[in-house]
Amino acid sequence: MIYFKSANYRPQFLFLVLISMLYACAKHTPIVTERPSLNDYEIGEKMTWEWKRSVDGEIRDQGEDYKEVVKFKNSLGFYYGNNDTLNIETILNEKPSKTPRYKWPLKLGKKWKYEVVWENNEGTTGKTSQDVEVVSYEELTVAAGTFMAYKIVYKGRITNSRGFDGALEDVWWYAPALKTYLKHTQDDGEVLYSNELIAYSKPNKN
Repeated sequence: MIYFKSANYRPQFLFLVLISMLYACAKHTPIVTERPSLNDYEIGEKMTWEWKRSVDGEIRDQGEDYKEVVKFKNSLGFYYGNNDTLNIETILNEKPSKTPRYKWPLKLGKKWKYEVVWENNEGTTGKTSQDVEVVSYEELTVAAGTFMAYKIVYKGRITNSRGFDGALEDVWWYAPALKTYLKHTQDDGEVLYSNELIAYSKPNKN
């Protein structure tokens, strides 16, 4: 009797475990995440990131980036400090790129091509070309807290007007609840760049 009772119990137990796992996945994994709209932002939202650039494990440069949602020209804007404010509507209404950093909507397994031509503050121009994949939706803890985020991996090459041509890998963790990224790392084989959200707050909420 004991054998048959245990044998009958085991499948029921495994079934309950499986249901619990599926429920947990369904609870934490969104089917898709659409691009934020203007109504998703709230005046007073504040975000601060800490960034570092390292060579051979030694930090050569570091600082902070700041962004706050403010009232701007009868609408909303992103204030970055030093009187630098961009209209959110203008950003959201930009014509979508065929090779964007984020290809909306985001979902697990999605792949696309990211390409951008750029120029830095020193006048150096260049091009970044990478293959992108959303590899997971996971819980990530940063200094600002713990949030669910898409882990998006970018692999490709970077070239510039100074003759550099090399491999480049970026990893972004995008948190739908915050409408922004929690962390970003970039490795070109010589310099390791990291950027992490260290503070996030909403009005009347710490």
